[in-house]
Amino acid sequence: MSDKSRVVVVTGLSGAGKSTAINALEDLGYFCVDNLPTSLVPATIEVCEAGGIRRIGLGIDVRSFAFLDGAAPTLSRIAEGRDMAILFLDATDEALLRRFNETRRPHPLSAASSRASGSSGGLAVLDGVHLERERLAPLRALATIDLDTTRLSVHELRRQIIAHLGPGKAEAPRMSTRFVSFGFKFGVPVDADLIFDVRFLDNPHFVPELRRLPGSHPAVRDFVLQSPEASELLEKIGSLLEFSLPRYEREGKSYLTIGIGCTGGRHRSVALAEVLADNLRRKVELPISVVHRDVGRAEHTAPSELDPHPLERSATEGAEGAPRSPDGGGSKT
Repeated sequence: MSDKSRVVVVTGLSGAGKSTAINALEDLGYFCVDNLPTSLVPATIEVCEAGGIRRIGLGIDVRSFAFLDGAAPTLSRIAEGRDMAILFLDATDEALLRRFNETRRPHPLSAASSRASGSSGGLAVLDGVHLERERLAPLRALATIDLDTTRLSVHELRRQIIAHLGPGKAEAPRMSTRFVSFGFKFGVPVDADLIFDVRFLDNPHFVPELRRLPGSHPAVRDFVLQSPEASELLEKIGSLLEFSLPRYEREGKSYLTIGIGCTGGRHRSVALAEVLADNLRRKVELPISVVHRDVGRAEHTAPSELDPHPLERSATEGAEGAPRSPDGGGSKT
């Protein structure tokens, strides 16, 4: 592996996506400094390298216009002995004007331009864009990567940055997917993107020999999965996630949390979360983890608190399925 530092300079037109590009570089492990005067670039890189930082991202734009004249020789000098790329972001005048109108932010050069030309409003923005193109021409001439972001969304631009500057497709950051089993009685996970309610499945809590066992136990898992409803549910949820996970990643999500909930979070949700995760690992090439949030909390909870309709179950399941007290005895009157 090369000991050379990797330096990426991000520059281009205001509104063309420089902030998105710098954020993408940070996700790739770069230490980034934005709006850096070119006269400080050599010292900044030396300080980073002295601290063991070998991936450095530098944002240089027209806000540093007083230093732009020295940008070309400075960047040529720091490229010696280093692996350097210069990314220039551009877009059409119409796209840039639309973006400034949407954000309602002034162009960095529009105030000076409007004073010089006597114009205002949208014309001032366009004047600023034209002046900015002129001042950034020397940097554009040095660009090793030139991206037109006119038709790119922020997610598409991020993918382009990773494709051009990432360490390789095999090492590019992938969306991390997490299954969280939980009990509705303890509240839904606040960070869940998707939630599936599995409380309609047969509850192992009412089988005495299974009550104290977690859903990860083979006996509990077999009990939960034996019903046709469980098999059909796994097939439908699995198909939905197999379809949607790659598309969530394509849209730029870094993390996806899927909640699987039952009443107490000890049996059904645990078993299904484990099986769903195992099935998806074989079908989608994404990192998938499983967290059982409430499996320990539900262990000593009274059955009457765990099942919202215990009397209905006792009437349909018979004496063996009747609610029991926490000590394992029959229901008390």
